[in-house]
Amino acid sequence: MWQGQQSPPGQPNPQDTYVSSTPEAPRRPRNRTAITAVAASAAVVVACGVTGFLVLRDDGGNGKDRADAKSSASASASPDGTDRSAAGGGSGPLVPGWNTVVNAKRGITFDVPASWTRQSASWVSYVAKDDDPEEKPLVAMMAPAVLKEKWCTSDDNKNGDAENTALASTGTTGEKGSKSAAEAAADTAKNWVYGAYTQPETSGLTISEPESYRTKAGVEGSLVTVTSSGTPKKGKCDSAGKAVTFAFKNAAGDFVSWTYVGAHGVPDEVSDTTIRQILGTVRLFEEGDGQS
Repeated sequence: MWQGQQSPPGQPNPQDTYVSSTPEAPRRPRNRTAITAVAASAAVVVACGVTGFLVLRDDGGNGKDRADAKSSASASASPDGTDRSAAGGGSGPLVPGWNTVVNAKRGITFDVPASWTRQSASWVSYVAKDDDPEEKPLVAMMAPAVLKEKWCTSDDNKNGDAENTALASTGTTGEKGSKSAAEAAADTAKNWVYGAYTQPETSGLTISEPESYRTKAGVEGSLVTVTSSGTPKKGKCDSAGKAVTFAFKNAAGDFVSWTYVGAHGVPDEVSDTTIRQILGTVRLFEEGDGQS
């Protein structure tokens, strides 16, 4: 899970056709919980173009017909005594001790506990159908933060190449083509659970009704939770899955989303309280924000 990898052969990168500046040999996911990650290089955007034709809603997936935390805004002072929190107009986290994650391209900022590992701003993770030789992403997230990157390690096909599966991740996605926040939230959450945890099974998904939600920074949108159950376990690291997606409009008026995706029904599953605390910090990006 969360492997460093270049784009599939002959295809552009899932994040607006970026490609890796330090490519590795392509590696196919070996079980349904494997989520591919792409280290993207902004330096090649002009050469490759900014199109993204891999059946994506920009850095997400259209997925309509295909099934592949911070409770209050408080000041976080820097060593010079300046309030660097978002509540104070700075770039720091809303909760002292947490770290800020930024997707400037999509105009989104949020925070995660210090135990989560933040990938670079140009890092993209995605899921694809296991039987797709081109690995066309069903859905993707940019600049994710990952919890317990080596939560489970397995070599299910006994080829000597062990694969790490993370416990959970959270990141942000462009929702180009969506007609509403509710549609975007439902499609994205379903694609994450299907792509990472249940494929090729399409049954066993529990999808919540869209919920109106407002973050502590005043961002309003639609929230959908999707969980899976009853999917046959084929590998050591397989588990049920859960995705929570909050879709909304950014400052440019474009639909975007924040998503949590992780293992469900396991002893160390991330609690709903923590997920809601992270979600509560979602805010619009402003110039000067950055990972702190």
